[in-house]
Amino acid sequence: MDNTSGRASWRGQLTARGVVIGCIGCVIITASSAYTALKLGALPWPIVFAAIVSLFFLKLLGNASLNEANVTHTIMSAGAMVAGGLAFTIPGAWMLGYADEVGFAQMLAVALAGTGLGLVATAIIHRHFIVDADLEFPMGASAAQTLRATEAGGKTGRRLFASMGLAGVYAVLRDALGAVPAMLAALPIPGVSFGIYNSPMMVSVGFLVGGVAVIWWFAGALLANFGIVVAGSTVGLWSVDAAQGIVKSLGMGLMMGAGLAVVAKDILPQLASIARGVREAGSAGDAADGRGSLATGSVRTDAGTFAVIVAAIVVVMCMGLGLSPLVSIVVVLLAFVTTAMSAQSCGQTGIDPMEIFGLIVLLLVSAFAQVREVQLFFIAGVVAVACGLAGDVMNDFKAGSILGTDPRAQWLGQAIGGVLGAMVSAAVMMALVTAYGPDAFGLGKEFVSAQASVVATMVSGIPSVPAFVIGLAAGIALYWAGLPAMMLGLGVYLPFYMSFTAALGAALKWAIDRVRAARMAGLPESERSARDADAQEAGVVIASGVLGGESIVGVIIAMVSVIAGLAG
Repeated sequence: MDNTSGRASWRGQLTARGVVIGCIGCVIITASSAYTALKLGALPWPIVFAAIVSLFFLKLLGNASLNEANVTHTIMSAGAMVAGGLAFTIPGAWMLGYADEVGFAQMLAVALAGTGLGLVATAIIHRHFIVDADLEFPMGASAAQTLRATEAGGKTGRRLFASMGLAGVYAVLRDALGAVPAMLAALPIPGVSFGIYNSPMMVSVGFLVGGVAVIWWFAGALLANFGIVVAGSTVGLWSVDAAQGIVKSLGMGLMMGAGLAVVAKDILPQLASIARGVREAGSAGDAADGRGSLATGSVRTDAGTFAVIVAAIVVVMCMGLGLSPLVSIVVVLLAFVTTAMSAQSCGQTGIDPMEIFGLIVLLLVSAFAQVREVQLFFIAGVVAVACGLAGDVMNDFKAGSILGTDPRAQWLGQAIGGVLGAMVSAAVMMALVTAYGPDAFGLGKEFVSAQASVVATMVSGIPSVPAFVIGLAAGIALYWAGLPAMMLGLGVYLPFYMSFTAALGAALKWAIDRVRAARMAGLPESERSARDADAQEAGVVIASGVLGGESIVGVIIAMVSVIAGLAG
């Protein structure tokens, strides 16, 4: 493909009307996400919701392609994770009495610095995670399936929208009406949040990921909760509280080690060619299948451009947040590592624990540099925003890979939505703290801000340095050996009920596959293969519909909460 046709291709997907629709939706979804993250301590992925809304409004204005809708929804959903990165970290500073030092200007600087880091990092890691590793990215795959089903209808459409509808109704019963509990089979085990998370979406994540990855995930949960917490405290090695600190430290170490290994093993070897840039446009095959690499042709990120972007981020951090140049450079480097960790986590599990990555960098920086407490929250916020945006970007790239969208158009759309989302999320949080006061944030308060409460607690340091070091070394060694260290670390760190529920989803897939194989045992090979392919597709479509239904309703409930909160 020549340069002219390549430009026409991506510019036909990033349209003026799509930008307008995407920006309007971005403002609404970002504001809703900021409020929900603060009020409920949760943040549903808005990707599928944004995909449907984008296609609907584009079709109202005339003919619309799936690729145009995909780029539009990329703009629309970008600000949600930026809002999450701020909401999951910054209120911790208010809780510790730094309200006078954390205003709109500081939050905007944090959000813009994190957005810039996230955009630069995803341009570099795009090819590895989307093309080479070809990770699942269940939310991005769900968005692509939803757009296809909306366009095509038929059996696939009926399957997807029926599952979306059922999951949506269930979410309303649970979250809006309180008719069903959020947790099932909960047991009072000291130090262990045992139970089944009553979330079809979490079951679907386990169903879609399945196999060896979920086994390692659940193994980490068993090791942490029943090995370290229960067994260790029972035999008197440590108290339950100390065990929980060990678990948090070990989990962070494992994930950090896996992230470092990803960068060292898979990303750094490519940096030489990335820095030189590619002098010719991407190949025709890349443009045709939507899997072209941003860093190797689709967007020309030569060494000069990359250096200017990173330098600008460092300047923003130094001047806007009061960090020293050395600390700023370290944070930028560590943020690059954690965005790779975020991409891998989202790719394998659909979960983006952005505040965890912010905590990891916060603790590492505080271990070697004298940084004021309030600035530690800025560091955590920058990293959390970068990781949150990276998770959203990589999911969008996955949808684009499936649909054949040009990644240049998606990346530029993400930049538009990310910058707009940074401004909106900072404004919303400033409005809320001004209206309710800093004392309204924290556990048991008007805005529970659960994740920010954890960050505030952890500012004092890593609970168990030996456990963190062991996890760090183990994460590097496991990843280098080809084993899913990130999954093990997530299982160690996440609440047990989440890991248990995902494991049930994987077990459900295993059981369905076994039953189907038994029923088709006597069929001819050709017929068995055809039926198996149809069943596999049906499973992916239904699971994607469940993911989409619960996430859409989550966003709608969040919007209602925003309106009700502002009216109140």
